[in-house]
Amino acid sequence: MATDMSDAIRQISQDRGISEELILKTIENTLIAAYKRRFGNADNAIVRFSDDNREVSIYAQKQIVDGVYDPVSEIDIEEARKLNPEAEVGDEILIEVDPKDFDRGAVQSAKQTAHQSIREIQKDTLYSEFREKVGDIIIGYYQRERNGTIYVDLGKIEGILPSGFQSPRETYHVNDRIKALITEVKKTASGFQVVLSRTHTDFVRAIFELEVPEVYDKTVEIHKIVRKPGYRTKLAVYSNREDVDPVGACVGLKGVRIQAVIRELEGEKIDILKYDPDPRRFIKNALSPAEVRDVIILDEGKHQALAVVNDSQLSLAIGKQGLNVQLANRLVDWNIDVKTDAQFAEMDIAAESRRAVSELFGDAEEYSEEFSRISELPGVDQDVVAALGEGNVEFIEDFLALTPEQLEEFKGVGQDKLEALRKLIEENVEIIEEDEESPDAEAVEAEEEADEGEGEEGPEEYECPECGAKITVDMTVCPNCGIGLSFEYEEDEEQSDTDPGGTV
Repeated sequence: MATDMSDAIRQISQDRGISEELILKTIENTLIAAYKRRFGNADNAIVRFSDDNREVSIYAQKQIVDGVYDPVSEIDIEEARKLNPEAEVGDEILIEVDPKDFDRGAVQSAKQTAHQSIREIQKDTLYSEFREKVGDIIIGYYQRERNGTIYVDLGKIEGILPSGFQSPRETYHVNDRIKALITEVKKTASGFQVVLSRTHTDFVRAIFELEVPEVYDKTVEIHKIVRKPGYRTKLAVYSNREDVDPVGACVGLKGVRIQAVIRELEGEKIDILKYDPDPRRFIKNALSPAEVRDVIILDEGKHQALAVVNDSQLSLAIGKQGLNVQLANRLVDWNIDVKTDAQFAEMDIAAESRRAVSELFGDAEEYSEEFSRISELPGVDQDVVAALGEGNVEFIEDFLALTPEQLEEFKGVGQDKLEALRKLIEENVEIIEEDEESPDAEAVEAEEEADEGEGEEGPEEYECPECGAKITVDMTVCPNCGIGLSFEYEEDEEQSDTDPGGTV
């Protein structure tokens, strides 16, 4: 079969995205299928291509025999020597078969086999290609819409953008450009399906990787993203280099980078904040754009915290329909309650702490409450807290250790406020002072051991059974008559009866 087919193979490879090796394998399978249809068996069929793939031939491999029994797999010695004078019985010889000898049915069947093979190869190739792109951004064009699902032309294949993966802000028309995230590639009865999304948090991550080089090269990393598509997104970022501001890198000069992301999300609000391993600072950052004055941890085990804000910041911290605080809760994985200064002052934090401990240990009577920071005191003046904080005085013990001269250095705080703070500490904190003149524990123990067995009036006295002289339990010999002494006690009695044998 002499045909110039290398150009055709190359064209098919480019048009359908199939490798030339797979196309050659398909041609081989097609010829073998036609051979089998013509001769009923293809076990001895061999297909060979020229070095430049411009020609292909099919051969029948036959065994040389003296008397043919199966003409498909055998050839007579006389016939074989016409092809090769050196042929011998038992040898094998290749005889080229002209495809023109194949009947019409064999050729038609081979064509169908070839087309089916190429379609399957093309599907498998595309499936493998798109499977590797899951999590990547792809650009397509709006084709049509059915039952809320948008069908997107991706070039080689058609993707779907389900209604649940579409932002409520966005509307599309035919031939509109659509940028989306490949979330799933799944096989179906008709081939496979590419599922797209514009609501996934990884879509926002991929957009930032495209717009912010520091995110792409991992200089700045995204700790976590939470989102309500079409309304608001919060990102917590941190930097792997001290000289790079993670928030500034994402915002860009004059906000050019963040504006590009906002345009891609059709105006969705984006809050970029710095991740902090300290939950107090992280919670404070997560409630941006609101300014949080203080964060109090109510229950670290249950991840319950209280954020205190000024009256003017309350609505901003909570957000429309509570969206801002809801996203902050998901971002930091804490349950955050937002209160104003007045609301916080009315709260009985101590009572809440007691209830939490009672629920934890099942004991409503015994509890322990400790304050370490000045800011944790209930009803504390926050101006005083801020002034002391500027002087690195954040803990109660540090404040109590200050001398009168050191207190005078806080000129912005009046003496009356400092006295009020001291009184507040006395009311809420139990202060235990060590007594420098207290006796040594070992000395006390030694003294107690020395006094063991003695009453308030000294050791108990008895009479010597021999001479009647006064004796005590610590004596072994009577000081008067010299008789040996020993004492025996009966249980639950202070002393036993005296006997004449020198035993008391």
